[in-house]
Amino acid sequence: MADVNITLDGKKLTAPAGTLLIEACKNAGIEVPSFCYYPGFSLQGACRMCLVKIEKVPKLQTACTTVIGEGMIVTTDSPEIHQARKSMVELLLGNHPLDCPVCDAGGECELQDMTFAYGAAESKYIDIKNHREEQQWSPVVYFDRPRCILCYRCVRVCGEGMDVWALGIQNRGVASVIAPNKEDHLECEECGMCIDICPVGALTSGAYRYKTRPWEMKHIDTTCTHCGDGCRTTLGVRRADTGIEIVRGDNRDKSGINGDFLCIKGRYAFDFVDNEQRIKQPLIRKDGRLTPSSWEEAFELIGRRFAEICGREGGRAIGVIGSSKTSNEENYLLQKFARVVLGTNNIDHHRTGDFPAFARALAGKLDATASMRDVFKAPAMLVIGNDPTNQHPLLAWQIRNNVRLHRSRLYVINSQPIKLRRQATAFAHIPAGSEAKLVALLAGDDSVLDVLVSENTPREALLSLRDRLRGEQNLVIIFGAELRGEEMARLVKVGSAVSGAKFVCLGDYANSRGAADMGLYPDLLPGYLPVTQGKTFREEWGGLPDAPGLTIPQMVDAAKAGQLKALYVVGANPVARFNIDPFAFAKSFVVMQDMFLTETALIADVVLPGANAYEKSGTFTNTCGDLQLLRKAGEVTGTKPDFEIIVRIAERMGFDVRKLVPFGGGMWADMGQSRGAQSGEADRHSVWLEAHGLETKLSPFDPMAILDEIQRLVPGYHVSRRNLLSGTDQHTRIGGPGILHNPELIVPANDDLFTSGTLGRYSRALNSVLENQRRKPVETEVAAD
Repeated sequence: MADVNITLDGKKLTAPAGTLLIEACKNAGIEVPSFCYYPGFSLQGACRMCLVKIEKVPKLQTACTTVIGEGMIVTTDSPEIHQARKSMVELLLGNHPLDCPVCDAGGECELQDMTFAYGAAESKYIDIKNHREEQQWSPVVYFDRPRCILCYRCVRVCGEGMDVWALGIQNRGVASVIAPNKEDHLECEECGMCIDICPVGALTSGAYRYKTRPWEMKHIDTTCTHCGDGCRTTLGVRRADTGIEIVRGDNRDKSGINGDFLCIKGRYAFDFVDNEQRIKQPLIRKDGRLTPSSWEEAFELIGRRFAEICGREGGRAIGVIGSSKTSNEENYLLQKFARVVLGTNNIDHHRTGDFPAFARALAGKLDATASMRDVFKAPAMLVIGNDPTNQHPLLAWQIRNNVRLHRSRLYVINSQPIKLRRQATAFAHIPAGSEAKLVALLAGDDSVLDVLVSENTPREALLSLRDRLRGEQNLVIIFGAELRGEEMARLVKVGSAVSGAKFVCLGDYANSRGAADMGLYPDLLPGYLPVTQGKTFREEWGGLPDAPGLTIPQMVDAAKAGQLKALYVVGANPVARFNIDPFAFAKSFVVMQDMFLTETALIADVVLPGANAYEKSGTFTNTCGDLQLLRKAGEVTGTKPDFEIIVRIAERMGFDVRKLVPFGGGMWADMGQSRGAQSGEADRHSVWLEAHGLETKLSPFDPMAILDEIQRLVPGYHVSRRNLLSGTDQHTRIGGPGILHNPELIVPANDDLFTSGTLGRYSRALNSVLENQRRKPVETEVAAD
């Protein structure tokens, strides 16, 4: 749009035509207060706090509903405006309880701020306040009616933003009240968005109520550890007897890829960290029972047994299973430890998406993957399979609001009537398991039409969908685990015929994509390089096993045959996930790193208490390939990060940890050539660090030392370190030749909004919501107001 000229408080400015006056003021650095206005949602004009004076207009106008015009002259601060805003605050305080010292919003309340700003501490309206008891609408949402100022933000974010419409308005005028969709309780997605957006303390969190004050906490923004979307969550922490406890999770910092959004898991499901069942000291099996021991004893035992097995049987007798919820640095270090220290390619993880086949399909194509931010801006989107609302809630938020705000066109192909069909331009309801045939149809194979046609989706609708997709530009194609192997290559070929098409392959866990990128495969190195093509890594690491290793099912078979003498599991639960017979590893020495005594930990010979993603530093890569920082927020005494545990085990095996983690500079005498001193080569790592303005890390336990190596060696991870450290997500590209695996090795997590693998089982918030959903509500009469 063309720019228009306006004058704000005597300053001449330009802004795009169609801009709201309140936004023009904000962009010019002029604060105009408001309670009801919120960017991205419909206009309400309810609070009247944003009143301004517009020249040649007789009355004060609301800036949140006024569109700027050419030559408009606006005054945002004058005695008249100040008095009008003060009067509005006095009206709001007329029935508002003045209990700021005990209100959960105290210190973060917008009404409190405006009361101080406009000096409305003494109200002219003196009457008995209309008190109502606080109501619990759900396990996580509480409502205190007298505190509500009827800004209607909660109603709009629940309806327009979340497409849930669980909140509404009852009665009219002064009797108006916010009401839940089930009379006295909520049935919704329990996202807590209504709590975050509430400007006062009317809606509060069951997880945080009456626990502490905002100024008593330190606020750490980090990446959520649950699903694969990579939302930024802000954790409020404070010191406790057990270390540093996490008290609150919210979306205080809205600069992440999730913007305003945060689901129930990112907001409330941090509480697994202080579950009473958490392991806080190493356990060693003695006389058939796991008994508490010291870290030194545990490291000594593991180092000795691993060294004995490697020396006697070779690396092929040891298996390693990694995790999709540990950091990139830990995953990279784990596979390097397996290949360099143990001398084995027997390394695998729980695969929830076929990323190696995705890399193979995109080989040679630059800028072919879409970031999470791209999804929000794409003019057209195609979603095949999966249920983003339940399995990828941020992705669903981006899709929904792209359609709502940018009029994007959404095409949905699914075997279930998923919620996103409401926003779809076209929805193809196909038989279960026929996604691959649908891709064949899009590629031009009409012979599969008879399989796809149904009562809800006739032949003409499918052909029309194909024609419309061929006519799109800059299409973002999103697909779930329903497509694997060669089916991905066929889909990429279809997408390549669309100008500017980009792809998103969905993985379920917080770092499923990162685990794949870092090489947690028996036949692939970091960057999806086959082990037979790893010349660069061989030169860097000083040799690698040549033969591909064992997958998880093959490790189980080897253990049953007595060939797998040891199993090292980091942050995974393969016994439960793959329904493995616990006695399969009866002859193996099993070492487990985890937070809880899971089904796998119960069969282990040594259990080491590890830290979770909220208690460590590093990076995660979300399902779109967006690289983000993990910042350490909490700490539990007695636990250690997986990174440190791996390094200490290598040290106890007698391995030189400098060959495992590139830390510490060379002696001054060798001019920084310590790593290549024997061959007379310059230290390539030090040269790379200097070229990129980075310093050598001084500790073998610093994950950033491995991040340096990742950025230097792994294709697609050459991103701006400065932007990454500033908190900005950096999009990586999926590189390497990739490979085709057995599709049956892909095991989707099938988590929904209220489950999160092992972590979800130990979350009080998630369990309370699940229990509440299972409980049949009792029919009771609700008193009228």
